[in-house]
Order: sequence, then C-alpha cells, then structure tokens
Amino acid sequence: MRLLLNLIWLVLCGFWMAIGYVIAGVICCVLIITIPFGLASFRIANYALWPFGRTIEPRREAGAASLIGNVIWIVFAGWWLALGHIVTGFALCVTIIGIPLGIANFKMIPVSLVPLGSRIVPTA
Repeated sequence: MRLLLNLIWLVLCGFWMAIGYVIAGVICCVLIITIPFGLASFRIANYALWPFGRTIEPRREAGAASLIGNVIWIVFAGWWLALGHIVTGFALCVTIIGIPLGIANFKMIPVSLVPLGSRIVPTA
C-alpha cells in the first residue's frame, strides 16, 4: 500500500513540492551563510518525493542555534513552503482518493516551517 500511495503522491504533488524545496535549497546554498538551511531543504525535498513509510521526529540534541535558525527560516522560506502544502492539501482532499495524500501534505507543514532540529526516520 505504501508503494501505491507513494507513486500516486509522486505524480500528483510530490514532484512539484520537491522542486519547491530544491529551489529553496539552491538559493540557500548560493548564499554561503545559509548552507545549513539549504541542506535541510534538500533533506525535506527527499522526504517530499516519497513520504509514506517515513515520519518526522524531533532531535533532542538540537539547541538554541536550531531555534534561531528556524525563526530565520520561517521568515524567509518556511511560510511559502507551508502555504504550498496547505493549498495542495486542500486541493487533494476534494476527492476521496486524494484524502490520504492531503493528510500527508498537512503532516509535512511542521517540518516545512521548522526544518532544523528534526529528522526523517522510517516508520516501523
């Protein structure tokens, strides 16, 4: 079932959301000081391509630098990406088949807002 959902996800919205994260990552990597944001964006782009079977969990060792970085990320890129997930999630929830995909989009909003201090792990 995960494979089927991931394939449908990839075609309907995963590819486009991953492109958004890659664009944000490239912009962040061009500016030398924001390379950690770029790396986090590339990590989330990978998750946006194939989300079913993986989940987000907070890293306990993340400190104040992650908090400050997340505030900067929200201001410059996070809210745009979260808005993309909200719009795509509502559009997918219009159909019965798209409801699980819409829920997955809503599940990705927290990591799009605060990518530093979280990690992507496989579900059991």
